[in-house]
Amino acid sequence: MGTTTTATSMFSSPSAILSSTTAKPSQCKPFLLPFKHPLATLTAAAAAAILTAAPAPSLAQDYQVYYGTAASAANYGGYGGNSSKKDSAEYVYDVPLGWKERLVSKVEKGTNGTDSEFYNPKKKAEKEYLTFLAGFRQLAPKDVVLNNLALSDVDLQDLIAGAESLRSEEVRDDKGQVYYVYEIDGVGTHSLISVTCAKNKLYAHFVNAPTPEWNRDKDVLRHVHESFKTVGSF
Repeated sequence: MGTTTTATSMFSSPSAILSSTTAKPSQCKPFLLPFKHPLATLTAAAAAAILTAAPAPSLAQDYQVYYGTAASAANYGGYGGNSSKKDSAEYVYDVPLGWKERLVSKVEKGTNGTDSEFYNPKKKAEKEYLTFLAGFRQLAPKDVVLNNLALSDVDLQDLIAGAESLRSEEVRDDKGQVYYVYEIDGVGTHSLISVTCAKNKLYAHFVNAPTPEWNRDKDVLRHVHESFKTVGSF
């Protein structure tokens, strides 16, 4: 009979178990108490950290159209501005907003034919400019044209002499006008050049940048390079 007594004391009634369990709810420690922040807060913090670590997308670059007149040195006033040039323009190209125009002197215009130039004020070596020469009805072979351009441009001479690679091609626009396109990867400098003939003139558009700026801005610089056209071909 001692055995029966022991079994009775071990298995208490269900009501006794329930009453003892619910009597002291404060003694039960929730599983999440060891964490200092609620789960929702942790999730939000993790998401914020991921967004902060991700690089911000680059902003789209805006441009303004430059209208070039290719005026002779004798008729060149040397003044800036673009508002009165549209009607008499012989060529156009895009200029990134924020770039500054460098005024070309009559002497420079008369010696090497520079007609216009814009540069990035944060890095003046990052620039675009156009030169022209009168008396050309058509383009010579590609290598001859590039060498002739270098005769009046010392920087271009140095760039060609030390070029790590030089690519050239002939392209035609939708109206059949021929453009020679050159890409020169030099020592510390990258250059894009577009050359064409129109109105008995040879036009050469240059886009130059030091290698760090080229690597950073190559999409913008290629856009600027490809935007060059003579009036009537765009």
